[in-house]
Amino acid sequence: MLHLEPEAKIFACSQSVYLAEKISAEYGIPLGKVTMSKYSDGEFQPSYEESIRGLRVFIVCSTFPNSDNLMELLLMIDAAKRASARHITAVIPYFGWARQDRKDKPRVPIGAKLTAKLLETAGATRVMTMDLHADQIQGFFEKPVDHLFASTIFLPYVKSLGLDNLTIASPDMGGSKRAYAYSKFLESDVVICYKQRKAANVIGTMELIGEVRGKNVILVDDMIDTGGTLAKAADLMMEKGALSVRAICTHAILSGDAYEKIEKSQLLELIVTDSIPLKKESKKIRVLSCAPLFAEVMHMVHHNNSISGKFIM
Repeated sequence: MLHLEPEAKIFACSQSVYLAEKISAEYGIPLGKVTMSKYSDGEFQPSYEESIRGLRVFIVCSTFPNSDNLMELLLMIDAAKRASARHITAVIPYFGWARQDRKDKPRVPIGAKLTAKLLETAGATRVMTMDLHADQIQGFFEKPVDHLFASTIFLPYVKSLGLDNLTIASPDMGGSKRAYAYSKFLESDVVICYKQRKAANVIGTMELIGEVRGKNVILVDDMIDTGGTLAKAADLMMEKGALSVRAICTHAILSGDAYEKIEKSQLLELIVTDSIPLKKESKKIRVLSCAPLFAEVMHMVHHNNSISGKFIM
């Protein structure tokens, strides 16, 4: 008996349509139709407007604040399960709640683990994401996780700059592994910033481990939230004699007065992906799309091809 591969369809949560349209165009199929019914109290209900019975469904949704994005994704997954989709892949370019990956003090939740369980309970059979805040979050899932690296997007751009005396920097001790991976590929030096916080999103002191004098520095991080760490690190490195300071951050959360901090800092350029939509334009911010990467990996997954070749780091 001839075994037919299930058809693939791509759908999007309402706040990620901008990215899902790009992914669909790269994949070569139209974006699936979903309607959203809203009640006067704020409750909402998604509905697939086409049959997905027996198909592989990709649901694109970055779970950035507010929590409605996560709830909408859970409802979309549940609806796909109840509509008899054969495979349901949650495509989460930015995996929110990932900073809550452990108990760092008494009486706090592990939000990343809870989010993983919610996705599985809703009915996700696979998860695809990019640059998790902590690699070990993959272990919170009992389903396959495709953890993509934005380095496949950023490294060609860094090479195109043709910078001499290049040095890769980590804005904190936790990002040193990522910085060393970039430096190994680019054959460059590494420096690390050591910081102590007064409170969440508030930096107390920062020290620099390594030499940046006469260097073109590129700070590497998985996300930028308030922008305080990168702005302070850039200013410190320029004081220490750096020729220029750029920053690479996969997820541009950019909350509060982050845009103002970036504009006023000595950062020459901030390079991000479109995993999260920018709230406003900035001359210092360059956006590189992650849509081609996700579309290619989604195609490989659908056709059961190996994706190991997509991992530079």
